[in-house]
Amino acid sequence: MPLTHEEFAGLTHLGSGKVRELFAVGDDAVLLVASDRISAFDVVLPTEIPDKGAVLTGLSLWWFDQLADLVPSHVISSNVDEYPAELAPYTEQLRGRSMLCRRLDMVLIECVARGYLTGSGLKDYNRSGAVSGHPLPEGLVDGSKLPTTIYTPSTKAPIGQHDENISRDDAAGRVGAELAAELERLTLQIFGRASDLAAERGILLADTKFEFGHDAEGTLRLADEVLTPDSSRFWPEDTWAPGSSQPSFDKQFIRDYLVSTGWDKTEPGPELPDDVVEATRARYVEAYERLTGISFKDYLSGA
Repeated sequence: MPLTHEEFAGLTHLGSGKVRELFAVGDDAVLLVASDRISAFDVVLPTEIPDKGAVLTGLSLWWFDQLADLVPSHVISSNVDEYPAELAPYTEQLRGRSMLCRRLDMVLIECVARGYLTGSGLKDYNRSGAVSGHPLPEGLVDGSKLPTTIYTPSTKAPIGQHDENISRDDAAGRVGAELAAELERLTLQIFGRASDLAAERGILLADTKFEFGHDAEGTLRLADEVLTPDSSRFWPEDTWAPGSSQPSFDKQFIRDYLVSTGWDKTEPGPELPDDVVEATRARYVEAYERLTGISFKDYLSGA
């Protein structure tokens, strides 16, 4: 049965994202619950991917630990046995797919880093020879490694609408020059750390997006999910071959399937066949296991 906020009727529901449900816990905390929903081209599809929410949660928690010396996260706890008493009736629904987090005043841009050219960055490059104001060399193709990692912020669009790449100047105009500079510094620093860790495991981090927010004391924290197959493109290093769509550990597999159907990328999205669902789940689980070195079954049993 799909996980929706109706399952948690006794809690104060703050909102639904493409994947997550958000609930108030007291005055200072929020509960993030990752469903098994999947979106593509900014449309939530009607078919779910089993265990996807647990993969996103477990992988995010692992990355938050790897990055803790660079930037604090919003996580208070992911141990359901430590949650406040009001959450006790929902322990089993929450186990493995939830995080109790600090309330943050979210920064209203998404912070994107790109080490390789693909996706919307490739479209911008083919149109203008640049991505978010970064001029790039001629002759790059889908999957090309960029001369250096670039920071390409984007808008954060409502569900059903498309995020749009914006320039660094535009980002500074939206959030202020000082904060924009700090977001760029952190984004590139985190991306560098994550790229190195992924490379040690035979995985290329092509691009990713981060979200940040300020807590009640004004501390800037890394928030939401981080470096998951939903927010990132992960490619096997041994099959990387610029010039076409890359084999991946992320939802590019679903994007490619949807393009093959001729779908016009508007709601409602099409149902996914069983073989696509199973192959997508396998890619998500493999991403978790290869990056963390932890069996996904062990994560579930220990959550």
